[in-house]
Amino acid sequence: MRFSPVIALALTFLASGILACSDDARTGDTATAPAAAAGSSPSTPTERGEVELAVARRPDERPLPSFGGRDLDGKRLSISDFIGKRLLIFFFNPEVDEAGFVGDAVSAVAKLSRKYNFTVVGVSMASTPPKTRAFLEKAGLDIPVFSDSTAAIAGRMGIRQPLVIFGVDAEGYFEFAMGHFAPDVPDPAGVVEEQLREKLRLPDAVATGDPGALDSRPQAPLFEADKLDGSEPFSLAEVRGKPVVLVFFLHTCPHCHHALAFFEEQLEKFPEEQRPILAAISMYDRPATVRAALREEGLDYFPVLYDSDESIRREYGVFGGFPDILLIDASGKIVHRSSGWREDRDPSLIRMYLAKIAGSRIPMLLNPRGYTGSDVCVVCHEVEGQTWEFTQHANAFDTLVTHGENRNGECVSCHVIGFDEPGGYSFKEQPTHLEDVGCESCHGRGGGHLSPDSPKTVDYQPACLTCHNPTHSLGFDYATFLPKVSHASIATLSNPARQELLAQGGKIRNVLPKSADYVGSEACKSCHEAEHATWSSSPHRHAVDTLAIEGKQDERQCLECHTTAMGLPGGFPTDGKVRDHPNVASVGCESCHGPGGDHIGENAKRFGTIVSLGDKCDSCVILQICGSCHDDANDPGFEFEVQQKIDKQRHGTTEAGTGKPLGTSARSPSFKNQPFENQPLENQPEAGLARAFQLLDERG
Repeated sequence: MRFSPVIALALTFLASGILACSDDARTGDTATAPAAAAGSSPSTPTERGEVELAVARRPDERPLPSFGGRDLDGKRLSISDFIGKRLLIFFFNPEVDEAGFVGDAVSAVAKLSRKYNFTVVGVSMASTPPKTRAFLEKAGLDIPVFSDSTAAIAGRMGIRQPLVIFGVDAEGYFEFAMGHFAPDVPDPAGVVEEQLREKLRLPDAVATGDPGALDSRPQAPLFEADKLDGSEPFSLAEVRGKPVVLVFFLHTCPHCHHALAFFEEQLEKFPEEQRPILAAISMYDRPATVRAALREEGLDYFPVLYDSDESIRREYGVFGGFPDILLIDASGKIVHRSSGWREDRDPSLIRMYLAKIAGSRIPMLLNPRGYTGSDVCVVCHEVEGQTWEFTQHANAFDTLVTHGENRNGECVSCHVIGFDEPGGYSFKEQPTHLEDVGCESCHGRGGGHLSPDSPKTVDYQPACLTCHNPTHSLGFDYATFLPKVSHASIATLSNPARQELLAQGGKIRNVLPKSADYVGSEACKSCHEAEHATWSSSPHRHAVDTLAIEGKQDERQCLECHTTAMGLPGGFPTDGKVRDHPNVASVGCESCHGPGGDHIGENAKRFGTIVSLGDKCDSCVILQICGSCHDDANDPGFEFEVQQKIDKQRHGTTEAGTGKPLGTSARSPSFKNQPFENQPLENQPEAGLARAFQLLDERG
């Protein structure tokens, strides 16, 4: 199967293109990825040093051309209206047969768009709007759609096929393209959905096996395959007990040629009794053509298998790039799989796995000039790799993609390996094997092999604190957190306990201090007059009033989020009445900054006794504070809009952590020249519940 040269756009706009033999065949690990406008790259100092914040785009990255049109009801639409989130743009003609299963796949991932912060937009090339509406209804797709019956938009994009899907990042740059959809496979919609989930970094649709099991390596499906030379068919069952290299290849694919040449050289190095068996299945079943191509390349050293009814390909899920390589150990388990061929990584990685399945000494092929990546470490450190998969470290980069922060150097520096260090992750290369908080993030470059002074089994706290600092990880407690990432601790857990560890991945923590008493917002006013005045005009100040509008001012479940510190010392009593506790009957200062009992008083220590938020990361820290109430049930989408919503109510007048004023206006606030909505409600003639409710709606 080939990826068709879909589009003129594939070569013009996408560096990775839609390649004939592999959508992941790269000279370097540099798939098209999000980036910012070209130009200088200002830096900001952090605890990890100078970190690149604005990142220039690589020359091979291309922006989405702007286009506009009308929707199915004739209203004007512009694609620029959707930039700001990741986009999945679905070009389709519902009058072609394949549109049905592709539409079902797009519909399935569209249901996850809110949770994973992306937008799906359609461009319909149907001849009439009713045909598009019928298609959308049948697929269960509720998305904005451009009507493109004349193919004007498709023509502008260089599209000549009836079905194409593009992924575009939040800044409007292409990330991927899909233009070939095979109808002749079992569950074609499921295949497309799986590919979309992988490209959008969404979880798998269905978990296979026991999700809490440490060793999740599957058994290789048994099969029989005919040989192109007509000799005795190959049976995987008959070679059970021996290691097998299974390669699905195209005779026209240069990356397949490189891989096959590699195996010819490497397999000869093993003694015959240990040597893995090569089972190479051609995706093209014309014997003469395949043999001639292999002979020309000097690769006619093995019997070629073929899959006449494509049943083997379907069983193994081979629907993407070539070569598709699987290494199977003597027990029949798939220990490694890769799609495509990367000259910079695959040869060394597969050499290690070949030795592993052959039972030979595994060569330690680390990168002597940089970071190697966790996929190499786990060849030998098997249990450690399996337990790592149950930690939040293992999907640290995906969380940045979801939040649209994967071009933010301050964030990326703690979510990848060796950021901006020699041989580490960089925005220029964007090596996927160095994404996430991996082995070398904690154990140093190459671990103890190349970094003999790196932590062994004693104290990892210094390594943790480089990222788990007060700016990005408020309330971090090493002793509490360690069991959640400790290989030894996770290995001893039961399968259900490990499954629960996965489920807790996105759980909001209460990160505010709990030791002091709450004192109410009025106690803050004498020192923080300007902040108190700004807060007084905010929806937080009138949170209980908004409950009264709906008649819910006595409902405990609502009061938990509309009062300060319910049930905590000095906070709103669990059985209290609003009229009896006016000082904490609101979302007050201490709801965000923590209890002030140790902060007030003539001789109290000023710094370190209250949480200053001016220098904190919005997504890492402030989201934890706000997220317990601004959750999906009460404020869906808040986690992806936290920065904008916080910006609407920032009120700091002192430099975070120092107490120094930000400026003269901070010491002598004047509300006369401020916008009306920023003035205290007591200064506003129409102050009252209606105004508070209006502000709540305006400010989110």
